[in-house]
Parts: sequence; structure tokens; C-alpha cells
Amino acid sequence: MSLRIAFCASRAPIAQAAAAGLSRRYGDHAEEGADVIVALGGDGFMLQTLHRTQANPAPVYGMNRGTVGFLMNEYSEHALVERLQAAEEAVINPLGMRALCADGTEHRGLAINEVSLLRAGPQAAKLRISVDGKVRLPELVCDGALVATPAGSTAYNYSAHGPILPIGADVLALTAVAAFRPRRWRGALLPKAAEVCFDVLEAEKRPVMAEADSVAVRDVTRVHIRSEPGVAHRVLFDPGHGLEERLIQEQFV
Repeated sequence: MSLRIAFCASRAPIAQAAAAGLSRRYGDHAEEGADVIVALGGDGFMLQTLHRTQANPAPVYGMNRGTVGFLMNEYSEHALVERLQAAEEAVINPLGMRALCADGTEHRGLAINEVSLLRAGPQAAKLRISVDGKVRLPELVCDGALVATPAGSTAYNYSAHGPILPIGADVLALTAVAAFRPRRWRGALLPKAAEVCFDVLEAEKRPVMAEADSVAVRDVTRVHIRSEPGVAHRVLFDPGHGLEERLIQEQFV
């Protein structure tokens, strides 16, 4: 039985050209009836594709036509069907963000990599951090803070000196961004089921924005973050080049 493949590509000319060539060679089916979705682009486009197709049962196989390509496989037009049939699957649960704003509005978003809070003015942010309803850090003065999934631990989290998490680990990384006080506080590892709450202190004087992947919210006063086990993104990787191997490789470069 041949695979029904749906191709999608970022706007980059190199990705568009790849999609055209692959479609001619393997055919192009509608995403709703496809066995697998092939995304052509970089990590940003892969995240967009996973969010856009999260209600679709077909797994997503990315091929790098972007820059970093941490979530992508190597690009090649040859033997694509064989590669898809041999691919290994990783299941990623995103984080859910519920952000309350100074004007009383509430905004929600899902993040495959991380939910981050960042100062939105000239002064450092002041945050109070609670985990499962218990205050764990009364005041963190910083440029920001984030909660990352294992899949996102090599992205912004790693740049902020957070830990790389094994893909199968049932933990989340809570990482400070340029912490000023406590100066040596670098963050914490939390159970995957934990709910993290950030309260923004002195919100008018020290405005803060929150971001869940591409959903950005300004002037937040409180942000709740928790894993969403009911949402499962199926991502395919070539054998021996899955997320777990890539996470290990990142720690030895």
C-alpha cells in the first residue's frame, strides 16, 4: 500500500521549490486524508505546522529547508517513501498557557517549546513563582523566566543556560533569564504534571509580556502554565536521528 503524503512548505523559495519537486515525484494529497504530512522549512515552520495540524491524526515528518532544523530531518528527494516507512515516532505534549492581563482579559495558547515571560520596559521584571499553589520564590528580579518542555529544552531554555532534558523525561525546566536577585538562582526541574504560576509584581511600573510559541500577550499580571497531556503531537524522525539522540548530541558540542 502506497503512502498518501501531504506536502507543506514555508514561504522561503528553497522550501517552495522542494515542495514542487517532491509533489511531482510522489503526488500531493490533502492533509485531511493523508497518512503523513511532510513539512519543508525550518524549526519555526515545523512548530507552525504542528500547531495547525494538531487535530489531524497524521504524523508530521519535517525536512530541513531552513537554518537550524533541530526538529527536522535531512533533506533529500530520494527514497522518501522508504524513509517515512522506517521513521521513528516521538510524541510531544505541549504546554498550555493561561495569561491574565491588566485590562481583565484572559488569553490562552499552546507551546511545544516553551512559555516565556519577558520584561516589556526599561526596568527588570519582578515575578513571584508558585508551583501547585505553593509560593516557591517570593520575588525574582530578572529580564524574564520560562518553562520549557524536553523538546524545547535546547531552544531558548538552553540559550538562557537552562538544562537539556531527555525527551522521555517527565520533567519541565523552569529557567531564569538574566536573574539579578537572587543572583545565583538558575531555575528548577519540576514534575511534568506541575502547574507553575507567575505573578507579576509592580506590573504598571515593570510591564511584562508572555509568549507561547507564536502567541504573544502584553501587560500580563498572572500567567498559569501546565502540560497538556490531552494534546499529542506525533513527529517522525529518521532512525538514529530522533529527538533523544539530538538532545544527547547537543550536550557534547
